[in-house]
Amino acid sequence: MKRRSCKYLLTAALLCAALTLPAKAARRRVPVQADAIPVSAAAYVEQGVTYVPLRALLNALGSWQVWWDGEAGQAAAISGNVSLRADPAGNVIRVNGIALSGRVTVESGVTYVPLRLVCEALGCKVEWDPYLGGAAVTSPGAAYDAVELYWLSRIIYAESGAESMTGQIAVGNVILNRMESSRFPNTVEGVIFDRKDAVQFEPVSNGQIYKTPSAQSVEAARRVLDGENVIGSALYFYAPALSQGVWINASCTYQQTIGCHRFYL
Repeated sequence: MKRRSCKYLLTAALLCAALTLPAKAARRRVPVQADAIPVSAAAYVEQGVTYVPLRALLNALGSWQVWWDGEAGQAAAISGNVSLRADPAGNVIRVNGIALSGRVTVESGVTYVPLRLVCEALGCKVEWDPYLGGAAVTSPGAAYDAVELYWLSRIIYAESGAESMTGQIAVGNVILNRMESSRFPNTVEGVIFDRKDAVQFEPVSNGQIYKTPSAQSVEAARRVLDGENVIGSALYFYAPALSQGVWINASCTYQQTIGCHRFYL
């Protein structure tokens, strides 16, 4: 009788363990970037909510002091006149004393909070970026949209990272010119990943688009978003050293050459 009871107990334990697997399997790691700066620690999505390490998020946003208040058992942070506390015992986040209900967990010494809940409470804009496969956060008062700056700096670096600043700005100009044309998608990321007439930019095919851009390429992207233009209304470019440009030469009007790229209307 004892052996039979043990068997039933073991079976019940295995069943309980099996029932916990779907919840764990549902957790999916995702990238998060804030103002085009990747959050350094891993975030994850669980039951449709993105959870992010609080310290890593605030570090990416900048100008935050973050610490663990051992006496209160809470994560605490301050930036200027904004204070934040994340309480895992009560599943409450307080921003300037205003309580928000959201799951707060501490795993291996890292405090995780709901990304959208915290960011919107801080006045940030949060978007899901399908090309990143994760979330993009634009802080309040930011000069540039986080998604635009993130992808524009990357296509500039992938296509012209070795070029002069003028050459890099020219590549960025093509992206924004396409945004304004009815022939192309109307977002930076839409233009870059456009596949209507096959892949438009080689770095999308070979994966170079995902490389971290140089400081110069980020600066070029900012200058393009600020309105600096060195190639007028050009919509196409190619590097003769890498491609014959048969279609472009046959179908488009040559405008000028900057560095290794020829630009066309």
